[in-house]
Amino acid sequence: MAKPQKRYVCQSCGSVSHRWAGQCADCSEWNTLVEEVGGGTVTPFQAKHNLQSGGRSFQLVGLDAEIALPERMASGIAELDRALGGGFVEGSATLIGGDPGIGKSTLLLQAAAKMALAGRAVAYVSGEEAADQVRLRARRLGLGNAPVQLAAATSTRDILTTLGQSTPPDLLVIDSIQTMHSDLIEGAPGTVSQVRASAQELIRFAKERGTAVVLVGHVTKDGSIAGPRVLEHMVDTVLSFEGERSHQYRILRAIKNRFGGTDEIGVFAMVAEGLAEIANPSALFLTQRDESVTGTTVFPALEGTRPVLVEIQALVVRLASGATPRRAVVGWDSGRLAMVLAVLEARCGLSFSTSEVYLNIAGGYRVQDPAADLAVAAALVSALSERPVPVDAVAFGEIALSGELRPVAHGALRLKEAGKLGFERALVPSALVDEKTPLSLTGFRTLGAFVDHMLGRG
Repeated sequence: MAKPQKRYVCQSCGSVSHRWAGQCADCSEWNTLVEEVGGGTVTPFQAKHNLQSGGRSFQLVGLDAEIALPERMASGIAELDRALGGGFVEGSATLIGGDPGIGKSTLLLQAAAKMALAGRAVAYVSGEEAADQVRLRARRLGLGNAPVQLAAATSTRDILTTLGQSTPPDLLVIDSIQTMHSDLIEGAPGTVSQVRASAQELIRFAKERGTAVVLVGHVTKDGSIAGPRVLEHMVDTVLSFEGERSHQYRILRAIKNRFGGTDEIGVFAMVAEGLAEIANPSALFLTQRDESVTGTTVFPALEGTRPVLVEIQALVVRLASGATPRRAVVGWDSGRLAMVLAVLEARCGLSFSTSEVYLNIAGGYRVQDPAADLAVAAALVSALSERPVPVDAVAFGEIALSGELRPVAHGALRLKEAGKLGFERALVPSALVDEKTPLSLTGFRTLGAFVDHMLGRG
């Protein structure tokens, strides 16, 4: 008699257990283990079967074999193509996630319409909206005449059956994968088993028929894509659509890309006609200043191969003795700020222990580049001493715990972008002084020398 096998799947991380428990052993979340029905049966023959024979042999090819590279399809949106590494690849699977209302559906509808107008066969399947709702949005965006094949469906079997009856489309958009349902698995749409099964069938269709499939994914409250983590491993490209709804700009960031580099970004602005491309994103994150302001520094950040100039703002407020100072950071790592403050106190003789420190990246931009250390230090010293950093100067470099200023990658690219926007000076580590650039470079070996320069000491 075959023994039925029970599987319990964590709805948070996707780990599998053969017995129920109140807490998941992998992610430590409570009450997330749900029984998955349909796991099959285990027989003594299956348990002892040897998999080293009885299969179908396949041919192995050399790494240097002459194989035609997959063709890329331009989306008609340059910033989207930049994040993708040049466009959609035939037979690829792309997952795009972002907060509700950030513009995922709008961006994909614009891309689908432009590709359809360029002669590509495009299918757009919405599981969250009716077809008429998508048509109304297309008309609002001025794309109502695009020959996009539109449908509202949630059954994976119905979608694949419909698409298999005719020539497969060049691009298939599924909005969203959490609404898809496979009748091979019991459970409501959005559960771990349903998301995994539906995505697997859609990706298999993409590989077999050469269709580029784009899956829209929901995100959790901490910003990660909802559903099983294996979903991100199954697809070829993972894009994250970021930005604050209160701000105009949006950033499309490549987290994973099997056909191109990661950390590439595309920058958009939300306007009445949809998402508009921003060819020069540095203009978004720099305020217009005619005179020097204390506590502000311009930093040339690097996102993939694209330099972006952002403004770092610092405010230092002295407190009465005995009060606990506050540290508030927006757009940067709070642990990194604590390290820079510690180095300034230990190596440069500056005291922030009796002052509140506020740090902000203008425009809601998030900086993860370690080269921002020197720019942050410059803003903090400027706010503490009330000596402004020159308006025509940029600063970048990494700070070591010893107080040494370390060089960073792509210094010439950062300086070139600063020069294009009218900056004339740069405060950099001494190892970058030999870079060929029209800017006037001032190099510093240690953070102490940099602070002395800003305070006019020695």
